[in-house]
Amino acid sequence: MTNNITKTDTLVIGAGQAGIAMSEHLGNLDIDHIVLEKNRIAEAWRSRRWDSLVANGPCWHDKFPNMDFPHNPETFVSHNEVADYFESYAKKIKAPIRTGIEVLKVEKIPSNMGFNVHTTQGDFIANNIVIATGPFQKPVIPPIAPNWKDLYQIHSDQYKNPEQLPEGNVLVIGAGSSGVQIAKELNSSGKKVFLSVGPHERPPRRYRQRDNVWWLGVLGTWQESTPPQRPIKGFAVSGMNGGETVDFRKLAHDGITLVGMTDKFEDNKVYFHNDLVDNVTSAEENYLATLEAMDKYIEANGLDLPEEPEAKVFLPIPDSISNPITDLDFDKDNITSVIWASGFGFDYHWLNFDIFQENGAPKHNKGITDEPGIYFVGLPYLSSKGSSFIWGVWHDAKRIADYIDIQHQYHNYQPPQVEKSSSI
Repeated sequence: MTNNITKTDTLVIGAGQAGIAMSEHLGNLDIDHIVLEKNRIAEAWRSRRWDSLVANGPCWHDKFPNMDFPHNPETFVSHNEVADYFESYAKKIKAPIRTGIEVLKVEKIPSNMGFNVHTTQGDFIANNIVIATGPFQKPVIPPIAPNWKDLYQIHSDQYKNPEQLPEGNVLVIGAGSSGVQIAKELNSSGKKVFLSVGPHERPPRRYRQRDNVWWLGVLGTWQESTPPQRPIKGFAVSGMNGGETVDFRKLAHDGITLVGMTDKFEDNKVYFHNDLVDNVTSAEENYLATLEAMDKYIEANGLDLPEEPEAKVFLPIPDSISNPITDLDFDKDNITSVIWASGFGFDYHWLNFDIFQENGAPKHNKGITDEPGIYFVGLPYLSSKGSSFIWGVWHDAKRIADYIDIQHQYHNYQPPQVEKSSSI
């Protein structure tokens, strides 16, 4: 049986926001390309989000430049509406997407330009490979997780709603955007919730009539790059209830029991670091410094935005912060569920090239790797803080597409023929 082989200049792997953005820019440059997606378009937005999740930014900002959401610009749209948006966008740009095709292996063609890509539906040959599989590839649960068969444990990637959990109390580990929003939803449903809080940032959702995403833009924060060696703290911001500032003191006053960063599980107990006060207060100091920078920007630019002194007033410190719990007993405290909001890792098992760090993260320069023809787009801090956000990935994709086009020009260059003069 003859193997089915399809040839194209550039093969984009993944049809989420990164893959669709790549397709738009490649199409604008008339670069022949195909986008492969193992599931449906924007599948992660449909099936790998909890039921009530909304986007973490208002839809005037969390979009591509050439198409708006059909909502009030300040709306935080649901995850299904985000998926619908990308499906519509793909149709708008006539993206050559092929769904239901999983990439199994990518190999360099020996002594030649290009790559052979083995998939579940035949082979593809391409000069360039753009990996656009997104930042949420492999849910990571730390090795400290206990192997207790009677304990219900899931990653936040598997969480859907409070009804899926058994009766009893819940420990949520991780206080970034996902952990906080899940803890709030569980608390509102009547569950007793313990929230393990590590180092984090908690910017204001809005300040002086402008959303946080606007402030990140005018203050230049979206363009900040992060050295790979610096740990990225949890980022606690929420689009719940029309968008609200995450306030850990308020979470505690509302009934959520805050605890420090999780240390270990032992003898039916879980132990926490004594760092809760430091984690909360350092984030509050950063929050106040952020407000000060916003105030200075308003004053320096003569903007007519009303003052908001109440934003700088904190609730009293609750007892669970001032006298934090250092351990919990799963039986005595009736904890029957643990939700790990512990982030994601990388999974490029199908890509056997020397372009990865020890932790599996790609080695690249703003998406360009040392393996000519292999590129990444859609990863956190690919070029800046905005790289993994909807609007940011669109701009990164344009830069990568432009780079591919420039490489074409180099490869297609032919020096002029110079006639040799005859000797006398």
